[in-house]
Amino acid sequence: MQIDSLVTGLDLIATFAFAIVGARIAASKGLDYGGIALIAAVASVSGGTFRNLFMGQRPPWILHSWLFASVALAVLITVIAKETKPVGRFLLALDTFGLAVATVSSANFAIANNANFVSVVALGIIGGVSGGLLRDVLCQVEPVLLHRETIGTSCFAGALIYALLNQFGAAEAITVLASGLVVVLVREVSIKFDWHLPKI
Repeated sequence: MQIDSLVTGLDLIATFAFAIVGARIAASKGLDYGGIALIAAVASVSGGTFRNLFMGQRPPWILHSWLFASVALAVLITVIAKETKPVGRFLLALDTFGLAVATVSSANFAIANNANFVSVVALGIIGGVSGGLLRDVLCQVEPVLLHRETIGTSCFAGALIYALLNQFGAAEAITVLASGLVVVLVREVSIKFDWHLPKI
């Protein structure tokens, strides 16, 4: 599989996952249709945007404007459903999936652009958490990243595994699957057992 095709495909999946969660959170905060669309877009494209800009590349939504089709679909589903309750377990699982995909996609992109080991891990984290962080800030809720569910830790673990496996020459398919699975497992276990990083 070509690197560009892999990154583009992963970006499309993560875009929808983050957009639907962002739209739902915006709806639960009483935002209007415009606000829901804005939050969905910010939540879904910020990670890839920062990832590309840090590597001196154009953001993916400029190169592939059809990514916004995922955002539009997420907004449409949210508006039609008219659901304003807090995000439930299904959407939380979808968000976790998006987190894994975004982390893997960002680490893959970094390696494809000859980033060093530390930068691969850093960009994996940035690609995974940026959208959710900005989403929560704009919706005026305490960012999940900063206090629960070990989102940052999940992305760090997945990106680290990706960088390590790549360093040891593992097959790309194995690297992608293993690192994505680590992100999902770390977050899901932390949610199930209510694990958090220590606080002062």
